[in-house]
Amino acid sequence: MSYVEYEKAKKLGEKAMKTAAAAGNPQHPAVLDELLAGARIRGELSLGLCTIPLDRVVGTANAGRSSSFANNFMPILEKETEFAQKWSTLCDAHMSEGIHDPIKVYEYLNRYYVVEGNKRVSVLKYFDAVSVPAMVTRKIPVKTDDPEIRIYYEYMDFYRKTGVNFIWFSKEGNFHKLLEATDTDVKAPELTWTDEQVQNLTSAYYKFSKAFEEKDGKELTEITTGDAFLAMIGVYNYETVLNMSGIEVKEAITKMWKEFLMMNQNSEVDVAMKPPETRPTLLKRVLKSEPSEAKPLNVAFIYDRDPSNSDWLYAHELGRNYVKDKFGNTITTLKITTADTEEKTVEAMEELIEKEGTKVFFTTTAQQINASLKVAVAHPEVKVLNCSLNTNHRYIRTYYARVYEAKFLSGMLAGILTDSNRVGYLADYPIYGITAGINAFALGARMVNPGIEVRVEWTTKKDDISREALYRSFYNDGIDYISDQDMITPRHASRKFGMYKLTENQPINIAMPVINWGVLYEKLLRLIIDGTWEKTDSPAEDKAINYWWGLSSGVIDVILSEKVPAASARLIELMKREITEERFDLFSGELRDQEGQIRCREGESLQVMDIMNMNWLLDNVAGEIPDVNSLKEKARSIVELKGVRKDEDEDPGNL
Repeated sequence: MSYVEYEKAKKLGEKAMKTAAAAGNPQHPAVLDELLAGARIRGELSLGLCTIPLDRVVGTANAGRSSSFANNFMPILEKETEFAQKWSTLCDAHMSEGIHDPIKVYEYLNRYYVVEGNKRVSVLKYFDAVSVPAMVTRKIPVKTDDPEIRIYYEYMDFYRKTGVNFIWFSKEGNFHKLLEATDTDVKAPELTWTDEQVQNLTSAYYKFSKAFEEKDGKELTEITTGDAFLAMIGVYNYETVLNMSGIEVKEAITKMWKEFLMMNQNSEVDVAMKPPETRPTLLKRVLKSEPSEAKPLNVAFIYDRDPSNSDWLYAHELGRNYVKDKFGNTITTLKITTADTEEKTVEAMEELIEKEGTKVFFTTTAQQINASLKVAVAHPEVKVLNCSLNTNHRYIRTYYARVYEAKFLSGMLAGILTDSNRVGYLADYPIYGITAGINAFALGARMVNPGIEVRVEWTTKKDDISREALYRSFYNDGIDYISDQDMITPRHASRKFGMYKLTENQPINIAMPVINWGVLYEKLLRLIIDGTWEKTDSPAEDKAINYWWGLSSGVIDVILSEKVPAASARLIELMKREITEERFDLFSGELRDQEGQIRCREGESLQVMDIMNMNWLLDNVAGEIPDVNSLKEKARSIVELKGVRKDEDEDPGNL
């Protein structure tokens, strides 16, 4: 009998127990009966005979056998025991003909607990087997707001569609993302996977997991191998990963390793609130390697449509022209206006790198994040910046403007000038940064007019209410001043921009928040030209960088109309100076949301990430933040990516 193998397995078990004890972790396999004590179980479902992954077999159904094993399922009883004899006999059988008899398990939260066959599991784990046949009974918990249970309900939908049980994620939404990445119709539950689809995912996943483990991926305890795999196919595409060799997978993992480190830390974005100092490094001065007319720096701006049709992109195009004028012939600026899909964006950027030698890319919408990341990982010699807020990717940097500072000043003016104590706010996408603008406007209005109410409406809701109808609704509701879009385009000339007074006829423009994208682009390019780009990187290699600049950087401003009373204009200029010189903190003092919950206490201020991630509205705001399902189709992609409010999943119904 294989007593030699038993002794080796026993030593592995003893080592695991010592390690667990030192770390304060359980030394034996988990016991399902103990885990379910007090848990609310909705019911049981027989899944029949399945092949289950051994790395998801984590415990026993009851405490009877748990004490015979270490937490890694290696045996710990002495070799003279009957238990050791039976284990060794099983070991001989496995080495001669393999273990084929199915075990019996309960499945709970995609983990398996052995009812019959503990020693078979132990032997197979000792020999690093990947899977084991099992008769499986699922225990289904009552759905709650617990994140793990929400993920599990998502997994059950995924399992019904695919039959795949070897992958797990640490974040809600990732099972849906995996289905989408494999070109699966998520909205068609009746369409189940073919054997070929299952085999393809199995092959790709296990090829990745092997290479990931060899790279010490198991040390990244805050993410699962599934999380890393999903990130991988997000960069390289599923079909590409399917066709990669083992060596190519290892190389890709190495290229993406910093991304995995950042995911594991789940760290907040490193937000730079002001431009760093840009002094040419000594090496730069010695080598004189700054761009010149003879050797200009090629910079590309990537748009998803013609800027003349978009107020957002038109503002960026003005910024590009500013850069051209500022740097002259030492910088060549190119623009792409047809990058309306991820594939087109990647293709355009790759072509510019190959044919034009482009070294810097500014991708101007949040929807271009994935394309930006793909190009940045493939071309580490190229600098890629994406215009978005709270984007957590290590290989690209992101930038945005603190528009809420200008909205605060506009709100002050509205609060001063209103005759009705009711003002309006038109917003477009409920994404990061937009809610801060609404709340800042409401704060500014309340500072000078404590009883004022701000009514917010969303132009992207799918209730088919036109802008004109919203304007009429505001006017009929006694609202006399409104904050609207910040920029117009030449093709869509209108006076309904900035903050203005509603009238029966044409609006009366009062103030216009301005984003000086050109100033921001100039300062970012200076970081690159002066050789200080690397020095301004985050000191922590697991953090991403987001430049979020405002009035103090010259990136934000407010232009006042001549119709603003002189005294009011002086007050606004005074407050603008206070904010610019960082003597006044907008989001400070007691702040309550619409439900009366205190979001900031008296004597305190909101932190940067609190402002960036606002998913609530102040108590003097009337209206709500819409969820994804209530928005027009064209708005859903960006809100699903950067939205501050997520949909509530419906109960999946049948077990």
